[in-house]
Amino acid sequence: MSSTGHGVRVGAIGLAHPHAFGQAKALVAAGASIVALHASDEERSAEFMQSFAVARRVAELAAVLEDDRIDLVLVATAPDTRAGLAALAMRHGKDVLVAKPAAISLDQLAMLQRVQQQTGRILSVWFSERFAVRAATRASELVAAGAIGRVVHTAGLGPHRVGGAPRPDWFFDASRHGGILCDIGSHQTEQFLHYTGTTRAEVVSALVANHGHREHKGFEDFGEMMLRGDGCSGQARVDWLSADGLPTWGDGRLTLLGTEGHIELRKYVDPAGRPGGDHLFLVDATGTRHVDCRDAPLPFAQRLLADVRGRTETAMPQAHCLLAIELALRAQAMAAKAST
Repeated sequence: MSSTGHGVRVGAIGLAHPHAFGQAKALVAAGASIVALHASDEERSAEFMQSFAVARRVAELAAVLEDDRIDLVLVATAPDTRAGLAALAMRHGKDVLVAKPAAISLDQLAMLQRVQQQTGRILSVWFSERFAVRAATRASELVAAGAIGRVVHTAGLGPHRVGGAPRPDWFFDASRHGGILCDIGSHQTEQFLHYTGTTRAEVVSALVANHGHREHKGFEDFGEMMLRGDGCSGQARVDWLSADGLPTWGDGRLTLLGTEGHIELRKYVDPAGRPGGDHLFLVDATGTRHVDCRDAPLPFAQRLLADVRGRTETAMPQAHCLLAIELALRAQAMAAKAST
């Protein structure tokens, strides 16, 4: 455990999304302590308190926001409320780590950007499909080392499974989660920016549809988009159509095309039979190989805590974070509705 995060105290607000547990696990492993929880879900609160040795559960939001001992606030409420709470936390002098999507409209994003600039606080988003995947870290290392030359294209697939467990009301309400491209599509826009290194990008086209859940009017279970950056491009498909026979919640995949080779990630499962996740395949001038990623680090939380202490931007530059959110929102706003 690194000492970098020691002394950073975290307050958690909301457990509406299981990502809260992933966020907390990463922060605690990096040395932070979660000192307060404000959440309404009794069962999840009990599990969270026990899992992370949370010092106290508080009934009032102000008990987290007005506690001067708390440095970083973790926000994982329903998606439509996250931007407002993140802004409120920043105005109270807290840095924030928000479950994606941090905003469900361009107006919310503009507000977040304004508050972040006014307060100078860190606004960060838990993009778990990169930050919690060891194969993604290894891919970053290989790209940085020039293993496939310059990355000119990314192709990301984000299939998810709805599953049999009851979903909260907001899950099927696009007015509350922002739509499929805004929500899980934000993972894809962030990875496009990260692996290509582009700092300017635009959405070329986007499409959404409801192919298999027509009993939920307005729900989107399919989305795709095309992106363009400086000397690079990308495409992504996200969906809620994974079959129940898949042994995990989704078969996330990412292909990075470089000028001298390509990398493919099978993040969570190998349908061909290799056990576990974090599978990386590298193709270069010398041949093809499967790369073991089990020892790759997960540096995001450690870097974020160092940023909280040092007022730096090593975990995720602020401009990168905001642009990733913006691209997903613009894709959602311009998406055509496919006939089904």
